Amino acid sequence: MISELRQRLQALQRPAGVEDDPGTLPFNIEAIDLVLGDGLARSALHEIAAASEAHLAAATGFVLSLSSSSCPALGRASTSSGSVIKQGVDSRDKPGHDERRASVIWIAEDMALAESGAPYGPGLDAFGLAPERLVTVSVAHRRELLWAMEEALRCRAVAAVIGELRHDDIDTVAVRRLSLAAAESGAPAFLLRAAPPSDPSTAATRWIVGAAPSFSSPSFGGGSER
Repeated sequence: MISELRQRLQALQRPAGVEDDPGTLPFNIEAIDLVLGDGLARSALHEIAAASEAHLAAATGFVLSLSSSSCPALGRASTSSGSVIKQGVDSRDKPGHDERRASVIWIAEDMALAESGAPYGPGLDAFGLAPERLVTVSVAHRRELLWAMEEALRCRAVAAVIGELRHDDIDTVAVRRLSLAAAESGAPAFLLRAAPPSDPSTAATRWIVGAAPSFSSPSFGGGSER
């Protein structure tokens, strides 16, 4: 009953012009999917923050797993990633989901790239995201990053948009615009932050991700790549 009520509320909040429900990104963990209402909403903004700077690689992996699951064209089965996200088409995907979406846009501040490095190809592949599907954009200022995310969401070829930020608060108006853009496009937007934020947000969900021991985990290269 609670899940049904959540779905009805999401339908009522959907902006005019959005007719088809793009579905959810299920974790395939019953306890989590039940709380989220069958999974993470595709047409929404989500914030993922590292527990601290040392946990940024774990938060990045979490975002990559979600992004690679955002479109059937991007799904690639992998047993080495340790991801709990099911790759490819799920029964909860709606028939109206646009399968033409085939690219993930990763927009990062110059400082973020200087401190953390660029995405590492084999690491992307391990999370089920083919490197050729990723388009990276570097910007000098935060306002440019938020604007670029909003514009990327307007493209029908984009399956997901990632914006990597460092620290400090984000303008609430810009966050609200991102939430509306994601709702209108049907594609998810992810704000990847290097530390837990203290500012208010209109994001559908906010996550704090930290590293944990694992039998196998993807490796990120040192130096200028991760």
